[in-house]
Amino acid sequence: MSDPMRALIQRWREDAGATYRTWFLWDERVKNFRSIRRGIQQVVTDIEAGTFGNVYRGSSLETVVHSIAEQRQIFKGADHAFLWKPKLRIPDIYENPDNQRAFGRLLDACVCCNVEAQILAAIRQIDAKQIKGLGPAVANLLYFLHPTLVPPFNTAIVNGYNALTGAKVKLGRWDEFLAMRQGILALNAEYRDLLSNDLGAIGGLLFDVGSGRYAAPPRTNDAAARAVWEADLAKVREESAKASKAAAAEREGDRTHTEIQGWLRDLGKALGYDVWIAANDRSRAYDGGKLGEGCLERLPEAIEKAPGADAIRLIDVLWLDRGKAHVAAAFEVEHSTSIYSGVVRMLDLALGTEAHALEGMFLVAPNGREDEVRAQLTRPAFSRVADLQVRYLPYGELESHRESIARFGTGMKAINAIARTLV
Repeated sequence: MSDPMRALIQRWREDAGATYRTWFLWDERVKNFRSIRRGIQQVVTDIEAGTFGNVYRGSSLETVVHSIAEQRQIFKGADHAFLWKPKLRIPDIYENPDNQRAFGRLLDACVCCNVEAQILAAIRQIDAKQIKGLGPAVANLLYFLHPTLVPPFNTAIVNGYNALTGAKVKLGRWDEFLAMRQGILALNAEYRDLLSNDLGAIGGLLFDVGSGRYAAPPRTNDAAARAVWEADLAKVREESAKASKAAAAEREGDRTHTEIQGWLRDLGKALGYDVWIAANDRSRAYDGGKLGEGCLERLPEAIEKAPGADAIRLIDVLWLDRGKAHVAAAFEVEHSTSIYSGVVRMLDLALGTEAHALEGMFLVAPNGREDEVRAQLTRPAFSRVADLQVRYLPYGELESHRESIARFGTGMKAINAIARTLV
């Protein structure tokens, strides 16, 4: 192939272990955007109200950054930049109220705007404050607000960009980040047919190059160097044992998530409910067919027009009274990741529509996660959850009793009996 960059991107797209398939095409990735946006809005609200506090642990910022850090390879470690480092007194947004408010204004401006010039102006304003320890790592928050305008940022991405372009971008400087952003936009535009408007795709490519999974193409016309690089590209490096194990665990997590959704689907239908499967999960393979088979093709109009409908469509499983626009139960399956996104979607359902049964909200998770889930719900970010009577439904209880409930149960009584109140 005459264009080595195009050859690299095509090989990367085909690689089952690269971020394009493991993260960018991951169904849960898009589902988390709205909840992370809601989390950032909560940070702004807390700062404006003077209730944010002066510590990272337990704050609304920790909740949302932790949710971002769980976005598989590319954002692993995203919380490091925001952890309070007492010896260095950084990042200086916890002990300095003025800096904290400036940080809040940056987030608020980016939440409210949708124009590139406004985003860049907000970044330049925070840069002018020269807040110690608060650098371009904030771009990982801004990416989830404006994925087509702000690329993600970490050491591997910077290293990948420098390797591919020959640039010498340095970490920690906003002006360097903005220059890199321009270069990323240009590179993305040139190979847009293989990438995406969403800068997460090219961010993943840069991450895989910068972390050593792929070598950058030689930038000279040296035929020998080109031949060595093409040979290396052709074999696609084998994953290490650790990486293989992690990839297998992720695939198993996806399989388990779908299986639990299938149990809930079949149980809801057996109990006489109409069933809704999350819009981006309906085509998943399950039990010889598709997960969404026999389920609602669209939500009732009253729900479709309700505030937060986009998030409600992504709730893992809904049971609705047959032929009515009334949700009897909502289920979020949380196999291994944070409960944050699922709870936010259920908040959208409970607080944005009328006449929904608040007793029918369930976090469905492995038996051993109950203590973790309870601890998560004590966070200030979940203060509104107490009124929802959210219940914890362990996999084991569901597996043990689902067949008998399907045969002899009616309504929500049996499900409530095997679930546990959380708050």
